[in-house]
Amino acid sequence: MVTCFLIGLTIPWIIPLGPLNLSVYRLVLLAALLPCLLSWVRGELGFKLQDVALFLYSIWAAVALFAAHDSSAATQTSGIFFIETMGAYLLARRYIRNAADFRGMIFVVTMVVLALSPFAIYEWITGHKPILSTLRMIFPTVDVTMMTPRWGFWRVQGPFSHSIEFGLFCTSILALTHLAWGHGCNSASRWLLTAGVAGTAFLSMSSAPISCLFLQVVLMAYTAILWRNNSKWMILWSIILVGFLAAQLGSNQGAVKFFISHFTFDPQTGWYRVAIWDFGSESVVNHPWLGIGLADWQRPRWMPSDSVDNFWLLTAMRYGIPALVPLMGSFILTIVAVTCAKSADRTVEICRVAYVICMVTFLFVGTTVHFAHAIYSWFIFAWGSGVWLMDTELPKLARTAESNLPTRDRLLPRGNARQQSRAWN
Repeated sequence: MVTCFLIGLTIPWIIPLGPLNLSVYRLVLLAALLPCLLSWVRGELGFKLQDVALFLYSIWAAVALFAAHDSSAATQTSGIFFIETMGAYLLARRYIRNAADFRGMIFVVTMVVLALSPFAIYEWITGHKPILSTLRMIFPTVDVTMMTPRWGFWRVQGPFSHSIEFGLFCTSILALTHLAWGHGCNSASRWLLTAGVAGTAFLSMSSAPISCLFLQVVLMAYTAILWRNNSKWMILWSIILVGFLAAQLGSNQGAVKFFISHFTFDPQTGWYRVAIWDFGSESVVNHPWLGIGLADWQRPRWMPSDSVDNFWLLTAMRYGIPALVPLMGSFILTIVAVTCAKSADRTVEICRVAYVICMVTFLFVGTTVHFAHAIYSWFIFAWGSGVWLMDTELPKLARTAESNLPTRDRLLPRGNARQQSRAWN
């Protein structure tokens, strides 16, 4: 089921089913939703605060949609939203429960990215879109997006709606591939896979994914240097806090605007994103509780596009602050909880580092990109795939008669320790 979902993310078909337009990954989530929900309700997956918060987020978003639109449109939209949110999250929670499951998932998505790379290189050079042009002969696909070339090459759209989505999908697995799957592989295979993923992501020629590549490289280098330091995550959060305060106090834009405006190739794009933040925030202030749904947001006439390149901001604009709080709060709580858990298993610890780096990447890139459709489901699925890391802990010595033996005897095999104990008695 997980494999079908991961492959389905990269199949751009839009399959009409009654009044709905379903994609392959949505069909997989729809088929898995009821079994996953039953497993969660029965307590088979364990109950986490994050589970409840994400469920409440989905319900509040539905309430906001019904408040802004007619019942027919709201029913269809909220239904798809619930499938893409709780369906993707619970699919990961049900089927990814340990390091072996986690690494297997990473292997599949890495192979998917590498399978896309030949088509991406062809599109990068020629501008032709072989995946979309071929698959649309069977079913309708997402629209073709032609953008101005950068540095003499075309920005690769791949099977997604935009080159940014293609780049984000590929770049989000860099740390997962290099650390979690690369652990245990020989050095040549590890670096070859990492280079393949990074190179494919670069073909999007988009500032947000490429910035995320560098962010993940920096975080991987940081964790490698401080691997044995138990306070590495506290130090990292302290560095982030200091950087945020420095940008907030040292820039006339503030921290959020500084980050949004500087992580772009085109200064005009950065300036436009600042304008989106200003007028989008105004929309949140004017509609704080239920948002505006999918309606157009108020902005000056010189801003023709209604797109909002900020996932966290658009969530508050569409569904209100009560939707953003459980979503963003539980997401950050998951990152913190995973960093606080410990395990004696080195593989688990490497998976933990890879997962945290991936989630931190989503946290920051969400301020410059909107997660929609397949990328949104991938984000939610990736989030749920690491919740099992919260439950790992260091083994504790059992309080038995054997634990009261002299320290030197604990180093003996179990049988020898017992024999020695009986001999002393």
